[in-house]
Amino acid sequence: MLEHLKGDPVFMQNVTGWHIQPAQAARTLPFPHRVAPELRAAYEKRGIRQLYTHQRQAFDALDAGKNVVVVTPTASGKTLCYNLPVLNAIARDENARALYLFPTKALSSDQVSAVTEIVDELGKDIKAFTYDGDTSVSARAAVRQAAHIVVTNPDMLHSGIMPHHTKWVKLFENLRY
Repeated sequence: MLEHLKGDPVFMQNVTGWHIQPAQAARTLPFPHRVAPELRAAYEKRGIRQLYTHQRQAFDALDAGKNVVVVTPTASGKTLCYNLPVLNAIARDENARALYLFPTKALSSDQVSAVTEIVDELGKDIKAFTYDGDTSVSARAAVRQAAHIVVTNPDMLHSGIMPHHTKWVKLFENLRY
């Protein structure tokens, strides 16, 4: 397909440069010793025995209380950049809480699934729930009380959480991430 496009003069009139990046070996680092042993074992059971360098750097920075922005291509391991420190904090302190913001319902759903999968391997009672416009009134109270990780969107943060912040005391008093 690439050769076909390269040979198409109509397509190529819009191309200013063509570069093929050669494959390179992954750069990895070991899990930090600060990761709870049961969390590390859960990731290892899923085949993750080392971290990519950007994942380790993100963990180290977040663990040190710094802010982090991760900008990498799709399927490069961004989810682990934030799930590892969040799950590690909750594994070490069951009162720790996290608030995840995503712009779309599909992305929120994918992230709750990713957390749930690793939590199932971990064997701890860590709860992650979506809180959006489709969350029933009866479920909203349960999310406020039980969720370690609340996954929502900016609209719900501003219209459903912040105006009712007194109902979210457990989340806000224990918010780590």
